[in-house]
Amino acid sequence: KAGIPLGVMKVLDPHQLKPDSMETERILTVLDETIVKLEITRLILRITGSLERYARMLGPEITSCLLKHEKLSMKIQHLLASHGDEKSVRVVEQRLKCSLRNILRLFLANPLLYHGLKYEVRGRESPADVFVKAFMEFRNFTLERLLTSPDEEKEKIQFIEDISLRVEKNMEVISALEKELAAVIQTGDEEVSKKDKMIENLKNSMEDLAKGYEFEIQQIMKEGEKQQKEDEQASKDRCARLKLDTERLRAQFNALVLEHRASELVLRQEKCKLEREILKWVQKYDTDMTEKQATYDEVQAVYNEEKEQLSVLMEKHALLLQEYTEIEEERRVLKGKEEEAAREEARKNNAATCIQAFWKGYLVRSIYKPILKKAKGRGKGKGKGKGK
Repeated sequence: KAGIPLGVMKVLDPHQLKPDSMETERILTVLDETIVKLEITRLILRITGSLERYARMLGPEITSCLLKHEKLSMKIQHLLASHGDEKSVRVVEQRLKCSLRNILRLFLANPLLYHGLKYEVRGRESPADVFVKAFMEFRNFTLERLLTSPDEEKEKIQFIEDISLRVEKNMEVISALEKELAAVIQTGDEEVSKKDKMIENLKNSMEDLAKGYEFEIQQIMKEGEKQQKEDEQASKDRCARLKLDTERLRAQFNALVLEHRASELVLRQEKCKLEREILKWVQKYDTDMTEKQATYDEVQAVYNEEKEQLSVLMEKHALLLQEYTEIEEERRVLKGKEEEAAREEARKNNAATCIQAFWKGYLVRSIYKPILKKAKGRGKGKGKGKGK
């Protein structure tokens, strides 16, 4: 992929192609809609074959249309089989086409139903499936042709030519390698034939040696038979010893089995005793846990009730705290006003005291001022007379 040009990559991979004009999009829309209609048409025959199964999914309207369509299909098949009137055949064909268009309209109006049936209805691959796949390939090919520019087309052609040249070169290399392989195989066959001849010669020489050493082989056979008899006797003695050992070991095994069975019986009794104790403890545990669960449920109920009461009291406490805060604030404000009034009253009292003191002084001075003047005048007259 690293050596393939970008334009060629786009052409070779249709998934990277995107419509780049309104006309291309319209053409692709028409092709996609045609593919959808072909797939719906492909499903109609399979649905009508088991219409009762899909009647609930299809609904009454589509079901009735499919029944009419099936009747028209059977009618036109009957007309074609019986070589009926061409006019009647054309009329039924026209009605069948109208029925198919109506069914396609209903399915296209409900795309969810179409997609559900697409995965619900399954069957063997039919010629219609092959045609739909071919039409999809035609759609991709059309998209490729519409989106391939002249430069990209040239790049594609050049790329294909390069690939062809590479293939030709590779074929030449393969031909040369095949020739070398044939030569190597021929050489190997020649070597194999030489080795076969050598083996044949060795076999002949071995046969000659076998004839020459036949007497020695007979002597070896006699000695082998004698040795075999001795070995058989030794084997019999050994089997007898092994049989005695086997009987002794079997007796030991039986004694051990009896001993282990006795110990197993004791262990089984202990196991049963432990199981009974465990069962008793489990029952006791279940009883205790049931009682504790009941106690817990009672405590939980009391706790929930007290919790509800606490929540109610907390709400009341919050309201009372809010009211207390408001009352304290009012008291603080009233206290401040009272203190301010007291200070104002003290200030007024001080002012009144000063005014009263000043007024009393003024009255005293106004009362005693004439008297002082008279006393002063008499004092001056007495002084003059004394001087005389």
